[in-house]
Amino acid sequence: MSFLEKSITIKKPVYEVFEAATDFKNSPEIMDAVIKVELLSEGPVREGYQFKETREIRGRKASSVIEVTKFLKNQRYSVQSVQNGLDLRYHYTFSEVSDGTKVEFRGELYTEGLRNKLARPLIERIIRKEDQDHLVHLKNYIETNR
Repeated sequence: MSFLEKSITIKKPVYEVFEAATDFKNSPEIMDAVIKVELLSEGPVREGYQFKETREIRGRKASSVIEVTKFLKNQRYSVQSVQNGLDLRYHYTFSEVSDGTKVEFRGELYTEGLRNKLARPLIERIIRKEDQDHLVHLKNYIETNR
């Protein structure tokens, strides 16, 4: 179920935006809470590619393994993290527009267990607070660094 949706236009060609977005080492520059990324897979990004992301959330460090679940170069990709009964999925779509590249983002959260189901509204608020502006950060990063 989608709980977070955003879109933005970045004034760069689609191949450049897609390349920067899927270079997960850039995550600390793009996602406020991300402090470290460790690539777990070798070679180019593809379905099944994995990386470990460490975030600082409310003063505590938390790491999770993230897997690329869909990948169509320069068009779309999805990532998924499953941990402690929380299944978080982020979907990105890239399309060429007259003034650059439109990036559309959708976040989905699935919960298991009574505790997580009851805490879901709080979990969604925390995730929204952490990630709602990441497309703005992606835009700023790409337009100033590329």
